[in-house]
Amino acid sequence: MAGAPKDEWQERYGSSRQRDVPFATMSGIPLEPVYGPADAEHPGVFPYTRGPYASMYRSKLWTMRMFAGFGTAEDTNERFKEIIRAGGDGLSTAFDMPTLLGLDSDDPMSLGEVGRCGVAIDSLADMRDLFSGIDLGSITTSMTINSPAAPVLAMFVAQAEETGVPRRAIGGTLQNDILKEYQAQKEFVFPPRQSMRLVRDVIAFTAAEMPRWHSVSISGYHIREAGSTAAEELAFTLANGFAYVELARQAGLDVDAFAPRLSFFFNAHIDFFEEIAKYRAARRIWARWMRDRYGAHDERSMQMRFHAQTAGVSLTAQQPEVNIVRTAVEALAAVLGGTQSLHTNSMDEALALPTEKAARIALRTQQVIAHETNVAHVADPFGGSWFMEELTDEMERRAGEIFDAIDAMGGGSMLEGCIKGIEENWFQGRIADSAYELERAFNAGERVVVGANRFLEGNEEGFGDILRITQEQEERQRARLDSVRRDRDDAKVAEARDRLAFEAADPEANLMPALIDASHAYVTLGEMMSTLGGVFGRHTEVPSI
Repeated sequence: MAGAPKDEWQERYGSSRQRDVPFATMSGIPLEPVYGPADAEHPGVFPYTRGPYASMYRSKLWTMRMFAGFGTAEDTNERFKEIIRAGGDGLSTAFDMPTLLGLDSDDPMSLGEVGRCGVAIDSLADMRDLFSGIDLGSITTSMTINSPAAPVLAMFVAQAEETGVPRRAIGGTLQNDILKEYQAQKEFVFPPRQSMRLVRDVIAFTAAEMPRWHSVSISGYHIREAGSTAAEELAFTLANGFAYVELARQAGLDVDAFAPRLSFFFNAHIDFFEEIAKYRAARRIWARWMRDRYGAHDERSMQMRFHAQTAGVSLTAQQPEVNIVRTAVEALAAVLGGTQSLHTNSMDEALALPTEKAARIALRTQQVIAHETNVAHVADPFGGSWFMEELTDEMERRAGEIFDAIDAMGGGSMLEGCIKGIEENWFQGRIADSAYELERAFNAGERVVVGANRFLEGNEEGFGDILRITQEQEERQRARLDSVRRDRDDAKVAEARDRLAFEAADPEANLMPALIDASHAYVTLGEMMSTLGGVFGRHTEVPSI
């Protein structure tokens, strides 16, 4: 019926609260919240191509969620507080490599890596230090971790409860996207099917007890960083999302009981228009599949909400100040594409973890976009552009071809297709081929990267101070862990580990309560993962010949 999309949109827009700012250009020209004919798609109306909410940023700006983590928990706590003082309104935690692999800081495999690429978390004591003086009931927290996601969430819940914040009041996101680890990032521990059991347990637990928590952040970011195309990032990410939906449904959960708390995490890369089209196509595909294939009725199950981070792989060590420009362009694409939260990379991240000054400039980049450019006044401003609509359709078409292949591999199941594609190295092969082609184009000069293969003047100049993680910080973390081991009740530790092993052997048991109890007993992350590994086994990737 002509006019129906606009009528539905107007009703929803009219009931939303607006920010108290003048919605006009600098010359005083009034700006409508959205543009297009009455019978065109509108934001907040199925299939949400133009945005998940009718009022978009007129009601609330995206969350400026800055990623931080280095050294000890105390070091990162100071950076968190600086981000909050600088105007950041969401925290995002980067963990070091031992933590990402479920190793304690005193494990021989951790030597030289403790606190280097993120914060070291060994026990509840570290989690307490990490969020000391921060009200977890009033600020949302994201944690970028996958294989040990369930134990780390358990520590986070235990710490919040110790400070008087109940589970139901905690807001935030756990990445917990294990499929993309096998496909791209390679920080896996257990075999795929055993790892998926942990994902299932987190989804079920948070759906029942943590209504403000996003149980999985389905992440295309790392797929793109590994070298995929934008279309592959789009398709692989959504295919993984469909797999998690099928996993939860197999566990007996109604789709509308958990799907509203699934979120997505996309790369904001340098090809400006393609990135915007990618986000628009992603919302449309998700909405249609959730309604038509998985029977969702709650519109929140169909509304894709996503976080974006500017492309780390686009940053150059040469002329690092130029990275500020790249980040600004990528961040603008994410905003024009309708992101719900955003992290902007710092200019020095190709050299080291960001300094405080570089991180502040990255946050200021978002604040300039939000408050000086007026781009947040109009939803989906490229909607209706012949170029943008064609590009969005083409992204959807290419993703559809990939979905068909995955569905066929799984015999009609996206879950089985994703697992089989991992076991047969199908995803890994596609990403490797795309990465090779990208590198070939760079080496041939077909793809210009300023300062790296063209416009080299200035490369001989130095870049000032960078953040260095010292051996002393690693030693402090090991000493902290020694202190925890000495002071805890060994009988309670043994009891908690025995319970965890017993319940891990029961495929129907939800492991989150046992993990939370183990956290309260100061069982370390490495001990929890070792206990689970004794039941689940360990995974080794076998490359195709």
